[in-house]
Amino acid sequence: MERSVIESMSQVLIHRGPDSSGFYVNKSIALAFRRLKIIDLFTGDQPLYSEDKSIVLLCNGEIYNYQELRQELKNKNIAFKTKTDVEVLIYLYQEQGIDFISRINGQFAFVIYDKKKDELYLARDQFGICPLYYAVADDYLVFASEIKSILKHPSVKRRVDLTGLDQLFTFPGLISPWTLFEGISSLPSGHCIRVTGGTITLRKYWDLSYPVEYPASRPDVEYVDRLDELLKSSVRYRLQSDVPVGSYLSGGLDSSLILSYIGDFQPPQKLTSFSVSFPDRDQDESHYQTLMTRQAKSNHADLRFDLSQSYEQLRKMVYHSECAVKESYNICSMALSRLVKDSGVSVVLSGEGADELFAGYVGYRLDDQRINFDNVDILGQALEEECREKLWGDRNFFYEKIYTEHKALRSSLYSKSLSPLFEEFNCTNFDIVDKRYLAGRGSNDKRSYLDFKLRLSDHLLTDHGDRMGMANSVEMRYPFLDIELVEFAATVPLHLKIRNGEEKYILRRIGQNRLPAEICRRQKFGFRAPGSPYLLKLNIEWINDMLSYNQIKRQGYFDPDSIGYLRERYSRPGFSLDIPYEDDLLMVVLTFGIFLEEFDMPVFD
Repeated sequence: MERSVIESMSQVLIHRGPDSSGFYVNKSIALAFRRLKIIDLFTGDQPLYSEDKSIVLLCNGEIYNYQELRQELKNKNIAFKTKTDVEVLIYLYQEQGIDFISRINGQFAFVIYDKKKDELYLARDQFGICPLYYAVADDYLVFASEIKSILKHPSVKRRVDLTGLDQLFTFPGLISPWTLFEGISSLPSGHCIRVTGGTITLRKYWDLSYPVEYPASRPDVEYVDRLDELLKSSVRYRLQSDVPVGSYLSGGLDSSLILSYIGDFQPPQKLTSFSVSFPDRDQDESHYQTLMTRQAKSNHADLRFDLSQSYEQLRKMVYHSECAVKESYNICSMALSRLVKDSGVSVVLSGEGADELFAGYVGYRLDDQRINFDNVDILGQALEEECREKLWGDRNFFYEKIYTEHKALRSSLYSKSLSPLFEEFNCTNFDIVDKRYLAGRGSNDKRSYLDFKLRLSDHLLTDHGDRMGMANSVEMRYPFLDIELVEFAATVPLHLKIRNGEEKYILRRIGQNRLPAEICRRQKFGFRAPGSPYLLKLNIEWINDMLSYNQIKRQGYFDPDSIGYLRERYSRPGFSLDIPYEDDLLMVVLTFGIFLEEFDMPVFD
């Protein structure tokens, strides 16, 4: 491969690593790295090499328990050349092979090339915090942290993955290994790849596993105290940095707890928090944000976000997300990370993961109240149960929607050219999760597992978290997603997660001694970003053009009459979507149109 190709693949990722670049090229492999300097500002540039240069390492992310691992290796007379956290991976690999991955506490996507064995390993962390994509094209294995880099390789073709598109209408977001690009796969969380002798082998090394039978429950206070210890340890780990670290503060329970724990390790003059506030009182949480920042005495920066201007950033958001989206709130996240970077901060802690671990969404409350969503005829019920059996291995488990009804809605949106192919790409025809981890579990644990797989990894952590942070060269860290904490959370009995309809009960217990009472008592607040009905009211010319009959017909993916009906319905006076029970279908269509243009994707004819 020509040097110019790997250089162009690297250059397009400069937002992920503006501080330095590095390359390794030989006759069979070309590697490039863009670095955002966080730990070891002076000697930590990559690639890193073993003493004899036979092992080459690239790693995006952080190894939080590197100090302990480093000391262990030093006791074996291993001499380190840098002070960076990821160097331990080289020597762990030399000692234990790729199985060393089970000893890492961190967030990472790494590449290890073993020259002596001519083997290559790719790996992604347990929760999918750091993205990693790959494609096989013309006998090349092409991989990168973002798809836009892979597209720079001349052998990679640009085609829409129709199953990925169907997933966007059906589930919270894309689900690894699918992307919106046919032939380009997302390495699933908790997986690694071995490449040797032209053979690519995918292996799962970790998954979220709830017990089929819980052991005898201990006193509640033991669970509360242990979770408190693990949260404190997790926050301490995630404060490791040679550059300033801040924290996002929504005003809710999760982010407020994180700010409180940071205060255990940092004096108020070093405590920095960031929030978004809105002119609309129904959306604004600044009252709660002020309560928490006053208690923590943090240096607080607030972004006053004008929702009416959100459309101006839609293109940039889609470019960094690399997919269409159902909601526009990624724009708020991207703007907030810009504020973080402008404030001189490169690392920020956030509260993702708490809702999935501790029953934070409305579905858990409805499970607890045993509300039945089935409202279809006998034949429809039989078909729906068959679909659930295929998806979840449980005919009676309801997750988010009635999929047989939704199938008819989705199929009506596709163009006359695509409709005959629908059953070939219908996303509910494919296995999307490992049903062994659902079998025999209770409904709460099943919901948690599915939220981890379908909502958290490829949506909240990837297109919403990593991409919107890295758009402005800001690294996201998640204290609730510490491997030791997550594995403990899987053992916490249900009555400590939800009690009398109150979600995240165990976190509220911890918060009683840490947070303002008003924050500790409030229910989860689901932020609703402006959707397509709001954008239609603004009457923006380019948005109208993007959703016009002629444009939809020219692109060839959707039926222009169906999209025209959606436009008319969404534009009616007083119309609103009942989020989260209804999907913003037109927002997917709009952002998909932007996606086609931003990535020069082909029309379907």
